[in-house]
Amino acid sequence: MKRSGTADLPLHYGKVPPWLYERMSALGFSIIEAILIDYDKEEVLRKLADPFWFQSFGAVMGMDWHSSGITTSVMGALKRSINPSASSLGIYICGGKGKLSRDTPTELLRIADRTGLAGDQLVRASKLSAKVDNTAIQDGYQLYLHNFIVADNGSWAVVQQGMHDQDGTARRYHWHSENLKSFIEEPHTGINGIPRGHILNLTATEATNNRQGILNISREDSAKVTQDFARLILPGHHDVRSSDVDLKRLGALLYVTRELQPDTFEDLLMLQGVGPRTMQSLALVSEVIHGAPSRFKDPARFSFAHGGKDGHPFPVPIDIYDDSIQVLRKGIEKSKLGNADKLKTINKLHEIVLQAEANFTPKFDVQQVIEQERRDSWKYGGRTVFGKTKKHSPNTPGNQLSLF
Repeated sequence: MKRSGTADLPLHYGKVPPWLYERMSALGFSIIEAILIDYDKEEVLRKLADPFWFQSFGAVMGMDWHSSGITTSVMGALKRSINPSASSLGIYICGGKGKLSRDTPTELLRIADRTGLAGDQLVRASKLSAKVDNTAIQDGYQLYLHNFIVADNGSWAVVQQGMHDQDGTARRYHWHSENLKSFIEEPHTGINGIPRGHILNLTATEATNNRQGILNISREDSAKVTQDFARLILPGHHDVRSSDVDLKRLGALLYVTRELQPDTFEDLLMLQGVGPRTMQSLALVSEVIHGAPSRFKDPARFSFAHGGKDGHPFPVPIDIYDDSIQVLRKGIEKSKLGNADKLKTINKLHEIVLQAEANFTPKFDVQQVIEQERRDSWKYGGRTVFGKTKKHSPNTPGNQLSLF
C-alpha cells in the first residue's frame, strides 16, 4: 500500500452563487494567463497537479478553504473561462462532474483534430487514470469527477475526485504526465483524502508481484506496504484558526500591505492608488502565481485574500475582488503590448513580503484580524451565500489590531 498524500476534504452542499462564479472564472483565467506569461504551460500543469497549490488556488478565489467543493467549482470555472481562448493559450480543459466526465474522450478527440495531437493516446491516458483511481486503488472512494487538462504540446494533468461510499467525504487525485513512466506503478503526484485504514493500492512499486499475481489469477493476497508521500491534512472545523495558518507568513503580509506605504518602495509605484486592503489580496494572488511549492502548506492563509462564500473566515469583499481582477487584467494586457512593468510590480509585492518574513515576529491574534475583516466587510461590498453584509453599529466593541 502507498498513501501518496492525504487530506480531510469534507463535503459541502449547495451551489456556488452566480456573483461568485463569475468572479472565480475571471480571476482564475487571469492567474493562469499570468503564469503562462511569466513561466510556461508546463508550470500551469505542474501547479494544477500539486494538491497543496490547488487547494490554495481555490481558497484565494473565495471558495470554502477546506471543502471538497473547491475541486468541482474551480475546475468548472476554469473550463468555462479558459476553453473559449484555448487555441491562443495552448491549454484545454476536458471533462467535469458526472455526465461531463464521460464526455472527456469525445472532447479529447476534437482537440486532437484541431491540434494534431495523438487523440487515441490522450483518450487512453484519461481512461487509465480514471481506471487506476477507481479500481486499482480500492480505498472506498468512487470517482464522480474527472478533469483532463492538456497542453497543445501533448503534456497533460488530471484532477479527479471520488466520494466515500459511507460518509460522503471526498478524496482528490492528481496526475501529471511530466514524471509519468507507467500507469500502473506509482503514477500519482499526490492523493488527497482522509485516512480510511488499509488501502489496496495496486499501483505501488511494492505491488509489482501482486499485479503479476492478478494477471496469473493468483489467489495470494496483495502486499500492503504503507509509505507516506506529502500529506495535506485539513481539519474538520469550518472556521479558520491560528493553527490553520503560518502566522509568520500571514503576519508579514499584513504588515507590508497595511502598515507600510507603497511609496516606500520604488518598485511598487505602479500600484499607487491601490488601497491597503486590495494590496493584501494582490499579495496573496501574487504568491499563487509566483510562490514556491513550499508556500502552499497552509491553504487557509489564502482565504485572507477574498474570504469565503459561506462567511469563513469572512464574507467575500466584492469590491476588493473586482479590484484584484482589474489590476491583474491591466497588468496582463500591458504585458501583451510590451509593457510588463505592472505585472512585474505584482511579482515584486510577493518578493517584498518574503523579505519582511525574514525578521518578522508575529504578535497578533488571527481572530482579531478576522473580526476586523467582518466589521469592515460592509465597506467592501461584503457578501456570502446568505446575503449582503450590513454596517455594524458604531457602538459595536472591537479590539485594535496590533501586528507588532
